[in-house]
Amino acid sequence: MKLLERVSMLVRANLNDLIDRSEDPEKMVKQVILDLHNQYIQVKTQLAVALTEQHLIEEKAVEARARAGEWMRKAELAVDRGEDGLAKRALERHNTFTQTGELFAEQTEEHKKDVDLLRDTLSKLEAKLREAEGKKALLVTQHRAARARARAGQAAYEATGAAPQATLGRMEDKVREEAARGTALFEVAEDDLEASFARMERAERLDQQLAELKARRAGGAGGQALTS
Repeated sequence: MKLLERVSMLVRANLNDLIDRSEDPEKMVKQVILDLHNQYIQVKTQLAVALTEQHLIEEKAVEARARAGEWMRKAELAVDRGEDGLAKRALERHNTFTQTGELFAEQTEEHKKDVDLLRDTLSKLEAKLREAEGKKALLVTQHRAARARARAGQAAYEATGAAPQATLGRMEDKVREEAARGTALFEVAEDDLEASFARMERAERLDQQLAELKARRAGGAGGQALTS
């Protein structure tokens, strides 16, 4: 909630300090409204960017899952034709795209939280902007009548908000970092002892997947034979 806190501090500073010290309260209040409006535009822009990125990540997750399904079908076809080596290669591609899809799915969930934060911030800024515009004339009257009454009016202008640029910057960096981490999983060189064990475990997993796939295909063929 850093965004909300920073905008709140900005609005309170304008109301508590500038109203009391300003020689032209009306001009000052207009500036406060302008500041709120600028914050609103920034948050709305960043929300549009965040939604675009969210859709892109979701599309990548869907694409990865689709590719994983394609490679599983190819593995099944290879098993049907007795091509065990080809089936293993297809299963490995299937596993790769499955893992990629899972990573993008995780990023999607994290990104949704950031989008929800921006939406909440935008809603609060909209409400505060309407309040500020609605009470501008009253606040100016109160300030001119007496500073004490003006201070009471300032309480109604206290806002909750955030500096959207900083939070979205961190959000975008986080998305890029997670995407890079997911890509690196499949590009890193496997030339040390740990990588050798990983290859061995992957080979065993492929053997197991191949055996299970053969069993499923054999069972299906047997069922068809009995039926015929």
